[in-house]
Amino acid sequence: MARNAAADGSFVYAVRTTGVFCRPSCTSRRARPENIEFFDSATDAKQAGFRPCRRCRPDRIGSTDPRADLVTALCRHIEAAESPPTLTALAQRAGLSPFHLHRIFKAATGVTPKQYADAHRSRRLHASLGRAERVTDAIYNAGFNSSGRFYDQAPALLGMTPSRYRAGGERIRIRFAIGQCSLGAILVAASERGICAIALGDDPDALARDLQDRFPRAELIGGDAEFERMVARVVGLVEAPAQAIDLPLDVRGTAFQQRVWQALRAIPAGYTTSYSEIARQIGSPTAVRAVAHAVASNPVAVAIPCHRVVRANGALAGYRWGVERKRTLLKREAASA
Repeated sequence: MARNAAADGSFVYAVRTTGVFCRPSCTSRRARPENIEFFDSATDAKQAGFRPCRRCRPDRIGSTDPRADLVTALCRHIEAAESPPTLTALAQRAGLSPFHLHRIFKAATGVTPKQYADAHRSRRLHASLGRAERVTDAIYNAGFNSSGRFYDQAPALLGMTPSRYRAGGERIRIRFAIGQCSLGAILVAASERGICAIALGDDPDALARDLQDRFPRAELIGGDAEFERMVARVVGLVEAPAQAIDLPLDVRGTAFQQRVWQALRAIPAGYTTSYSEIARQIGSPTAVRAVAHAVASNPVAVAIPCHRVVRANGALAGYRWGVERKRTLLKREAASA
């Protein structure tokens, strides 16, 4: 009803009486609510027999939107800059006010310009640490202006010291244990900061290999009695996913991924939501695909309940640890609720 252009690309609406579908920002006269049908994409609307509006061209979203080209150009500029440009500098380059630029950039990418710059610098840092002979060289190659500022952020960016990261996690102690639950084999691993992995599968050896691939030179240690109690709490969460258990987590990701994972933890047991709804909740309604990727990248099953996200029509989407396990978890939560 507000014709908010920020929603363009997240869905289209069709009018049954005219056979036409439009993007949310279309300026055409509003149809009666009972005659409106919603679709996730222009392709879905076409398959249902509707034709695109000639005024708003909903089948060309992205290719003709000048804001998309502007944001893309700013992203390339951020990536090429030696150090992250300020919001004011980006606004001057775009010929917009800082407030307006901040709003359209976030609507298009799902993150703010600063978050995009930080994420890109983090990727440069990871790559540079693998190439540079000295940690100091990698720090400046990644765009940090001072080593002091970098070391303040290193734990959040890398989860360990830079020298240990370069060594593939060498000397990092990760306790882990593999057990059995009603869903098959379960691996629980934790760093000094908290649980960093909860994985489900059919092959215990494959779960252990995946953990080794993530930290090829870390010191993997079998869990002691105290750790076994934590594993028991995780297994209890799998068997009764509706119960509230506060587990210390050590999960690292981009700023966007962290926002998605936080939204997942807010979904009550016994309820489900869609990728598009998560995108709207975090203020990025057009970033549905990015939300789906963040959900799929969740490293801790059940503790961050990505199994509660389904398709817009209620059908089960893919699940990192198997769709049947997802179905079982949802049934258990529904029964408890």
